[in-house]
Amino acid sequence: MGTWDVGSFDNDAAADFAGELDEAVEGERAELVRAALRAVLAEDGYLDGDFGERAVAAAALVAAYCPGGEPVNPVYGPRRPVPGLGGELPALAAAALDRVVAAGSELAELWDESGEGERWRGRIAALRAVLAADPRRGGA
Repeated sequence: MGTWDVGSFDNDAAADFAGELDEAVEGERAELVRAALRAVLAEDGYLDGDFGERAVAAAALVAAYCPGGEPVNPVYGPRRPVPGLGGELPALAAAALDRVVAAGSELAELWDESGEGERWRGRIAALRAVLAADPRRGGA
């Protein structure tokens, strides 16, 4: 696992995702976020860790645009703005985070095996709380 801390962009897959967002045309960035979230929700079987890491990063971006959300780390996160992250995306992001921490998620298993699972889950819970409290939140 190319990971250096529990932050949403503190791993290789999320940093690569940030690069993809920066390279994309502005009007396509929100769709890349949506696709990362939907990818984990579409997976019925074992969830690959890279998909989980990308979904956590996407959820962090959505949460950053919600009231009470933290700005994304500019060192590893995207450097260009990602407009259009309202609407149904907070609900979609919350559901994706639920899938990432559930049984059958490689990312959750790796964090638990590392001994940092509780700290990582705390970070995910904080993101989810911001997403759930967003008054703009629509149905998933």
